[in-house]
Amino acid sequence: MIYTDTIIFDLDGTLLNTLDDLREAANYALRECGYPERSQEEIRNFIGNGVEMLIRRAVPEGVPEDKIQECLAIFKIYYLHNSDNHTRAYDGITELLQILKKKGFKIGILSNKFDRAVKKLCEDYFFGLYDTAVGESPDVAKKPSADGVNKIIKELGADKSKTVLIGDSETDVETAKNAGIYFLGVLWGYRDEQTLTEAGAKEFVNSPKMLEYIL
Repeated sequence: MIYTDTIIFDLDGTLLNTLDDLREAANYALRECGYPERSQEEIRNFIGNGVEMLIRRAVPEGVPEDKIQECLAIFKIYYLHNSDNHTRAYDGITELLQILKKKGFKIGILSNKFDRAVKKLCEDYFFGLYDTAVGESPDVAKKPSADGVNKIIKELGADKSKTVLIGDSETDVETAKNAGIYFLGVLWGYRDEQTLTEAGAKEFVNSPKMLEYIL
């Protein structure tokens, strides 16, 4: 078991399956800019470093910076209004958060999505089941920067030695390293165990029920 009183969850691929909505938003932006669409598997591999990096990876090679920013702006507007068309919480996640809250855990949610979208999704899907949600903003650099972790720890009055970051990607592994906190990987998200292991993860769970037991 892990001795912790503060849990920071990644959002995409950990709490929510957002892949279809991200794919639709990215392909809408690509179409609007006259670029070829991307497959679901390509989008899956592009996720993890924020929406700007998603768009940078999705546009054709050699696209000028102003066109990348135009495509990104279109994506953000579309996604903000279409972020929950297909998105859903993974099976067992809502029940897990309910149990953790009842047991008195401090719960933060940290994402590389832009902050406004993060807060909207968390309110829509997990209202009352977390203490704070933080996304990328001018004041918070995206993961793997430790900025978001440090902001959540400060807001919650938490102790780093009793804080665990739970996520599904190599970016989350690096974030935990940079913040000096424990990492626990989930295997139902967008990356496989080999990818997480190569990034330095050492402990994994394959279901929210197993996560409840460990915590």
